Amino acid sequence: MIERAALFSRAAHQAVGQQRKYTGEPYWHHPVAVSEMVSAVETATPELIAAALLHDVLEDTDVTPMDIEECFGQRVTVLVQELTDQFTDPEIGNRTHRKALERDRLAEISPEAQTIKYADLIDNTVSIVARDPGFARVYLAEKRRLLEVMAAGDQELRRKAWSVLLEGEAKVRGAASNARTSTR
Repeated sequence: MIERAALFSRAAHQAVGQQRKYTGEPYWHHPVAVSEMVSAVETATPELIAAALLHDVLEDTDVTPMDIEECFGQRVTVLVQELTDQFTDPEIGNRTHRKALERDRLAEISPEAQTIKYADLIDNTVSIVARDPGFARVYLAEKRRLLEVMAAGDQELRRKAWSVLLEGEAKVRGAASNARTSTR
């Protein structure tokens, strides 16, 4: 199942030409990184790892929930749907409002889906902090509020997510401080 999910995810992201923001590398590297973190969790199952590999296909590709269910079953489909952003339409409100709605929703998803979300947050945080300190300030504030309410997943991975978040905040503060010092 895991190998099939890796191939499926890679093919789906490549089919739409998706690349990682900032690096331009093929997007499928991100779900692989997320799945590697999830696979290290003591309670990792093949379904959990497959869902980690597929966590972005519904929002970023032409894949449908029916496609996932046909290939990977109902449990994987449910996990991927839990991880798929529901509040993306700008007509719902501005980014702050949409992220607040998404945060409230993510606080209620299954512990397994929250575990995957922690790994997703870790991988995204490292990339964003390293390459876009300006946006990182906004992103880190959103993820801090998310981690405050999303507490049901694997606790070791949650601690790592907090650690990466705190390190990111320190780097962004340091970069801002250095920028202020160099302009004096």
